[in-house]
Amino acid sequence: MNRDIIAGKWQQLVGKVKEQWGKLTDDDLKAVEGKFDKLTGLIREKYGYTKEKAEEEYNRFYDQYVEAKQQARREAGQH
Repeated sequence: MNRDIIAGKWQQLVGKVKEQWGKLTDDDLKAVEGKFDKLTGLIREKYGYTKEKAEEEYNRFYDQYVEAKQQARREAGQH
């Protein structure tokens, strides 16, 4: 996954991030500023994950987000 993608889509992702990782506060998410390393660092801190686990969890989350968006586009195109 291109880690730069998160910054470009941060405003779209922030609500989903809050749903996924409820321990992250609004102030935490403002501080992230769409930066992958900051987000995974906060996930590590708040959830006690290793760096690898935090990155794996984020990658899984992002892949699911992308797949849901693609599915919505396919469904919208069918109508």
